[in-house]
Amino acid sequence: MTPYRFDDPPPHFAAPPHLAHTRAQASAAAQVVRDRFDRVPDVAIILGTGLGALGCAIETELVIDNADIPGFPLSTVESHAGRLLCGTLGGKAVVAMQGRFHLYEGYSAQQVAFPVRVMRELGAHTLVVSNACGTLHPLWNAGEIMLIADHINLLGTNPLVGANDEALGPRFPDMSAPYDEELRARAREVALEQKIVLREGVYVAITGPALETRAEYRMLRTIGADVVGMSTVPEVIAAVHGGMRVLGLSIITDQCLPDALVPVTLAEIVEVAGRAEPNLTALVRGVLERL
Repeated sequence: MTPYRFDDPPPHFAAPPHLAHTRAQASAAAQVVRDRFDRVPDVAIILGTGLGALGCAIETELVIDNADIPGFPLSTVESHAGRLLCGTLGGKAVVAMQGRFHLYEGYSAQQVAFPVRVMRELGAHTLVVSNACGTLHPLWNAGEIMLIADHINLLGTNPLVGANDEALGPRFPDMSAPYDEELRARAREVALEQKIVLREGVYVAITGPALETRAEYRMLRTIGADVVGMSTVPEVIAAVHGGMRVLGLSIITDQCLPDALVPVTLAEIVEVAGRAEPNLTALVRGVLERL
């Protein structure tokens, strides 16, 4: 057996992390899916931590393991299944990632965002992205859902760093309104009809995987964040770069109030996300039905 050194990259890395992706790479990966699923998806969906059950609401026609799609990373997080679901939800053809990737797993921002490139290449013009997060807002509670109005990128990187393939998008995409206002309005309508508590605010992304200190939570609140998580931003940037409309939804799993902070475990985060998942499913389905 070849020895594996601690400082070597994980063996499943598909490419050096500094390399930007190209339209040709996204097209090759998309063709593997297209060969088995001949419908053009209307919507791409990313299911975050503890939210894989939303996939059960999809009328699934095909399931593809990430390992079978060229260039797709492999999830190393226990709560992420690592599959692409193809089917129908809310009357729309969808492709859904049941599990996502994170920088803290050792992947680059380009690798994290690559599945969005592929789903865009398949034809999806809308991205619905979900995540689990902690709230910095003192009046918000675990189990509630926040509609993402904007984000702050504190990951220290960006999926657009590197050579730009103009076939994927412009060198300098505008990010003044990454979360589509019409989609947000539809989400508010559904929440009102379904009597779902829907907050709205700013998501800040940090690298993780360690949770933040009390001082860091104070800093994040001071700069304007309402919730904090370890994902979403690279995928949203890639989607906007590719001309996609984006709807972002965060399930609040814990309160991150520095003066009343209690330790939290992944099991607790997943459990709260699971309890809130039916509301997330109702929101996503309702929005898709209105598209």
